[in-house]
Amino acid sequence: MNIQTDVIFWRLAFFFVIEQEYTIARLSQDKREIWLENRSNKEAMLIRLKNQDLGWAADLGRDVKRIVWNGEQIRKKMGMRKLSLLNIVVSQHPPVNEYESYLKPVLSPQGGKTKVDTLLFTEKDLNQSLRQLGLVLSPVPERRDFDGAEDEAAAYERSVLSHEVKRKEEEERFFHYGKPFFTYLFTAINIILFILMTLAGGSTNTTVLLEFGAKFNPLILEGEWWRFITPIFLHIGLLHLIMNSLALYYLGIAVEQIYGRLRFIWIYLFSGFTGSLLSFLLTPNLAAGASGAIFGLFGALLYFGVTKPKLFFRTMGMNVLFVIGINLVFGFTVPGIDNAGHIGGLIGGFLATGIVHFPKKRRVLQQLAFIIATVASVAIGLVLGFQSGYAALDADSVNLRVQEEINVGNDAEAEQMLKAFLEDGGEPSAETYFYLAFIEMGDGRLVEAEQHLKQATRERANFHEAYFNMALIYVENGQLEKAKQSIEEALTYAPDAANYQELAKKLE
Repeated sequence: MNIQTDVIFWRLAFFFVIEQEYTIARLSQDKREIWLENRSNKEAMLIRLKNQDLGWAADLGRDVKRIVWNGEQIRKKMGMRKLSLLNIVVSQHPPVNEYESYLKPVLSPQGGKTKVDTLLFTEKDLNQSLRQLGLVLSPVPERRDFDGAEDEAAAYERSVLSHEVKRKEEEERFFHYGKPFFTYLFTAINIILFILMTLAGGSTNTTVLLEFGAKFNPLILEGEWWRFITPIFLHIGLLHLIMNSLALYYLGIAVEQIYGRLRFIWIYLFSGFTGSLLSFLLTPNLAAGASGAIFGLFGALLYFGVTKPKLFFRTMGMNVLFVIGINLVFGFTVPGIDNAGHIGGLIGGFLATGIVHFPKKRRVLQQLAFIIATVASVAIGLVLGFQSGYAALDADSVNLRVQEEINVGNDAEAEQMLKAFLEDGGEPSAETYFYLAFIEMGDGRLVEAEQHLKQATRERANFHEAYFNMALIYVENGQLEKAKQSIEEALTYAPDAANYQELAKKLE
């Protein structure tokens, strides 16, 4: 090989690696071919740099054809929609016959998703080649930078290779700062609590979920603030536990290795809190699960992507964004998923990570800005949530709380909750009126109970329990014909109910 081509080759490599922050994806054993990657440069995401002496133009043509094929395979492997590849060939002399046609942009067959631009660098046409390179990357090296002896090429080579070694060492330290511990601990806690819930009556049992601390707006409004945190460790059903445990295992290990144990605890718990907070603001339903905290881990990785985009996209970026997108779409399209908790956790994870930043690194003003934004967001959320009161609750949430009070004999408290809900402008359901009637029947207020049962059946025509209770009221009042009509209605919607059949026989 010619000394001058070595200087050109390694000066270009120096330009790409050190000045343009490309990373070496592959280096041939003879150090005559380098593949470089920088996903932030859409015009030349990949660069293939080759030092070879060209003879005939056909040699260049075959080389371009091979690079197009290789580029298309790389694009598919990387999961990218399109790929731009810059193919640079350094040669002592250009081919002896016509070769310009091979320097035109080439698209891969069957869709043209990979585009290859080829540049030929020779000592004779170096100025023109630099101008062409400047259309893709700038500023390009000056012409005099390529003048030098053999030791100049060796110096560029040493700089490039030592820079790459240091980069890999720094990345290794970055991705392995901490050893996972709390990922395993939180997973174990989730499993232990699931077993305890199962033994207590089942993880899908509403009473059990409330006893173990699930997010439930009425109880939070009554002052049970810990329900912003405790739902993180509870799961509704075995599949829910398995899916979140797998997500926690893979994401948790990555985040704990990058940020360390203490930062991981802060990010995970705060994300769980913000997930519960946004769920409290937007969804009145009973909720539990580690999903908000897990999305917070996604938020931590997004912060990594925003602050270190080149490293992020070179390592895990596209996979992280794809998984986040899939989960959010899944949450918006599948009923029963608390997507507010997911989004709240994602935002919380990003904010929490911005406060602590990366280990052994500080950005005081930026971290202060994150603290202010976080405190303001949480304060606004809490104020809005607690000021909304019972008017912000839906009938299902109130009915569920009322049922719990009735089950433990607190009928007066249950009635007060129902009346407060109605007075604050809540939209009652059939069950709302049914519970009111149930309490009134227990106190002997049969007239009020009858009216509320009728309202319940107007809300839901097939409410057979309401018809049955009306029949009991009519029997108590001696209105047997009305009792017969009511029990017949009940049997219409629940013909196999033994207690309904028994009452109907007595009324015959």
